[in-house]
Amino acid sequence: MQATANPGPRPNIFTVVLTGGIASGKTAVSDRFSRHGAPVIDTDRIAHEVVEPGQPALQQIAQAFGADYLDGEGRLERRKLRRLIFEDPAARARLEAILHPIIAATALRLVAEVAFPYCLLVIPLYTESARWQWVDRVLVVDVAESIQIERVMARDGISRVEAEAILAAQADRQVRLALADDVIDNSGKPEDLDPQVDALHQKYLALAGNRP
Repeated sequence: MQATANPGPRPNIFTVVLTGGIASGKTAVSDRFSRHGAPVIDTDRIAHEVVEPGQPALQQIAQAFGADYLDGEGRLERRKLRRLIFEDPAARARLEAILHPIIAATALRLVAEVAFPYCLLVIPLYTESARWQWVDRVLVVDVAESIQIERVMARDGISRVEAEAILAAQADRQVRLALADDVIDNSGKPEDLDPQVDALHQKYLALAGNRP
């Protein structure tokens, strides 16, 4: 596992990053860990919360991109901004420079509040973004790209060309797997996830118990 970003001191809770490409089944996996009692901290949810009206991140975005990226109620025009950063890598980098430190600091605080031997930190774009030194392990939900495309098309009602463009904008599957300490194969039936999650739950409990 590689890591470069360090938003603060390492928390005492054993922390597993859960990541994977679009439509790989991250939610299905995290839900199963939740059934074992493991807390799940989702950075996508944090990202939505930190750009609500009154939050400093929203003010910084308005300053960086202009007030026309806010609607009449002062809320972020998410679709408009998403389209911009998809088409403009420089704009994407500016947005990440604003959001990533805030998201990382918030995640670190939430992890520190966990009252369980370990927790899952869901970072969908972990491979593409700054990597955090304080996490203990990386779990990748893996599936063939052909399956991802079919699932995205069915889930979002988009064309194959659109689905392929989304995948092309994400990290290569092999790059993601190279960062993994553990891998869950989600190319089969939903029930195939259960024994994999059960085994990893026990593994993480043992690792957490042995953590200095």
